[in-house]
Amino acid sequence: MTAVRRMPVKPQEIRRIHRLVARAAALPDVRAEVEANHDDNRWWPRTIADPRVRMLAAGWSTRISYRMIDTYAEVIRSARALGFDALAASTEGELAELVRPLGLARTRIGYLRSLAELLQEWSKEGVDPLSPSADNDELIDDFARRVRGASYKVAQCALLTARGYHCGIIPVDSGMVSKLAPALGLDLPSGAVAHERMRHALEAAVHARPDDFRSLVTEHNYRIALPEDTEPTWFVHLVSIYFKRLYLNGPSAQLCRRRPLCAKAVGCSHRDRAEQPRGTR
Repeated sequence: MTAVRRMPVKPQEIRRIHRLVARAAALPDVRAEVEANHDDNRWWPRTIADPRVRMLAAGWSTRISYRMIDTYAEVIRSARALGFDALAASTEGELAELVRPLGLARTRIGYLRSLAELLQEWSKEGVDPLSPSADNDELIDDFARRVRGASYKVAQCALLTARGYHCGIIPVDSGMVSKLAPALGLDLPSGAVAHERMRHALEAAVHARPDDFRSLVTEHNYRIALPEDTEPTWFVHLVSIYFKRLYLNGPSAQLCRRRPLCAKAVGCSHRDRAEQPRGTR
């Protein structure tokens, strides 16, 4: 396995990441979403005991809007009740009926079949994706190359859910690449590899300043269970992705146009001055 090489992250990039995460963590609507999804994520629930089904859920969550989360959750509950082995042995028709509410049946069935094949190959090769000593970068790269329909962003999510929320992986979706990266001043390459480059940058920032990121939980009174012996990568992922959804997808009128240079980014004096009529400054 040859993982995407990690590039050095510049000190100013680390500062910008911390600055934006700190500002986002202070927003009440972001905090509400993080609290609702940190300890037991609605998309990738920890109540799924089988890590194979967790990886399946991560792949099947792609191209599902927030409006469909209840429908998606019901499909995942049905898949969990059947069990991974039974799913892998199901006919095309049975699987098509199962995933019909989610759409893209052929793609989702192909993902399941290919995932089952990879897990069998990993077992033969002696690769344990749950081993604490396993390398996240290598697992993600191998998963992305060998599972049909699993780009880097899907591989990141699948390995995160399999290994646990606090395994050190910060998944990066397309919106984080296209909207959050510019807000952070991150210069990313084009193509799927951008998801890995951004993941590396976010993880490097948390690794460089774990106590500073962890202190945001206490400072803003987050009601979450954050293990003491882990870097707060899962917390940073949730803060980042919900800030992106709530403030960048629009974008929000509260967002400063001078980001990433503006230290506040949201609700700053730049925005207020920009709204003043000409001749009043």
